[in-house]
Amino acid sequence: MTYREKTSWLTLGAMVLAYSLYFGLVLAGHPAGTSPFAMLWLFGPIAATQGLVVLAGYAWLTLEARKSPRPRVDERDRAIAARGAQMSYYVLLAGTMLVGVVMPFTDPPMRIVNSALFAIVLAELTGHVVVLTSYRRGWHG
Repeated sequence: MTYREKTSWLTLGAMVLAYSLYFGLVLAGHPAGTSPFAMLWLFGPIAATQGLVVLAGYAWLTLEARKSPRPRVDERDRAIAARGAQMSYYVLLAGTMLVGVVMPFTDPPMRIVNSALFAIVLAELTGHVVVLTSYRRGWHG
């Protein structure tokens, strides 16, 4: 498994755990779904913890990668990263259009905020899943 694949697994796992907790609590009726301050107090620690886990994981993976020879980034790695970013962009664009064009006329403000956050998280998850499946299936662009 390449270094970039490992970092994508790490980021994907941390995001799934952190944001499934956040959105699960919001859907279960936590005040973060209706109050901006409750949203910040719930989202802030969850996002910070997720960021620290990813940062510690990257540091550990970097230290482990120094022990073995690591190939340089080649055209395949760049093509896979570009493909992930492209798919992520389309998901983010669709989510932004829904949140910015449709929801202001039909939904309360905190639902719009949480939906925008969900669109961002979904776009990032999509990008990492595309990168991982590209590495797993041997995509060469």
